[in-house]
Amino acid sequence: MSNSPPTQLTALAGLKVVDLTQYEAGTSCTQALAWLGADVVKIEPPMGESGRFASTENKKLDSYYFIIMNANKRSMVCDMKSDSGKAMLKKMIEQADILIENMSPGGIERLGFGYDVVKELNPRLIYAQIKGFAPDGPYANFLSFDMIAQAVGGAFAITGEAGGPPLRPGPHIGDTGAGLHCLIGILAALQQRHTTGLGQRIEVSMQDAVINFNRIVFAGQLMQGKPVERSGNQSSLGAAAPSELYLCQPGGVNDYVMVYTTRAGNWHWQRLLKVMDREDLIDDPRFSTPQARAKNAPEVDALVGAWCSQRTKIEAMETLQKAGVPAGAVLDTQELSEDPNLRKRGMFAPISHKTRGDMVMPGWPVKMSASNVKITAAPILGEHTEQVLKEWLQMSDADVAAYQSKNPIKA
Repeated sequence: MSNSPPTQLTALAGLKVVDLTQYEAGTSCTQALAWLGADVVKIEPPMGESGRFASTENKKLDSYYFIIMNANKRSMVCDMKSDSGKAMLKKMIEQADILIENMSPGGIERLGFGYDVVKELNPRLIYAQIKGFAPDGPYANFLSFDMIAQAVGGAFAITGEAGGPPLRPGPHIGDTGAGLHCLIGILAALQQRHTTGLGQRIEVSMQDAVINFNRIVFAGQLMQGKPVERSGNQSSLGAAAPSELYLCQPGGVNDYVMVYTTRAGNWHWQRLLKVMDREDLIDDPRFSTPQARAKNAPEVDALVGAWCSQRTKIEAMETLQKAGVPAGAVLDTQELSEDPNLRKRGMFAPISHKTRGDMVMPGWPVKMSASNVKITAAPILGEHTEQVLKEWLQMSDADVAAYQSKNPIKA
């Protein structure tokens, strides 16, 4: 399957992206740009990005991790530590609209491609960087991964059962969350460039991104005058009941349904009582207000739990939702990936990878009426080096061959 830049008119068609990212934070940003139609060229060292093999069960094959994170990109091999590699990267940058990197602190500068240098090569370039911590803060040189960002961004502190230890939240909001925040900045910078004609530098720290995801929790701190405590599945503001997972039939590890009623009034609760055939409790003072229900959450949970225990999680969700009560079944990865509606929407899309073969991977959640990019498989190492050099730089066959002889694939 070809990874050539899209020929149809898409949202970001024609934009050239130099992708110097690895692993997840920056890579999720460049993947989003590719899914919006940009021509994303992943610049890889001769051995390939370490994410290709760091998480693979077969050292001869690219990891599924890499494949999921790098769909719709093109791969070009470039030894950025060599003179020939640096010279070629400079030429690429001169033609690019966007450059993104998430190397360890100071890494891009040590290679000679810091912003002060690059903006002289291409004043229109949007230069985006994702780091673990703010570059002007006391931890600027500290290293980070998703779990580090979630720890220092407050996510661990609010996740877990009351009285228990902090727990890692499942979603990768430190990595992919930072990447999507960076995407927002890039899109805004592209719009600003229409007016100024100039690019700019965009900086996103993973710690800052996690703090932004958690900003509602700070409302709880303002209300209570102290740090927000862990509260399991309860509302982070501690003002709603039910707000819990309830075990359903047949009692498997994920046979739960989440049921929540608003803290703003009684209508969800009253609908829930009707569904459970317990309208006799509508005027019960223990449950008559959101505040009363939050105070008596164990009694609420006993009522709702008994009702849910007689149904499957799908039956419970569908029955409650049809009655106007917010509820959601706990769906595992296989249930999601095999869901026919999610397949139809493209949230899980079939791809054919050159070495892994046919598989299904998560897609792009943003649906646009006038921009649709088909998901294509991640490239194998250096798959598009010749193609990119000819298209971006109009190089001859002889010049491409000379470059590749100095930047050979070593995987």
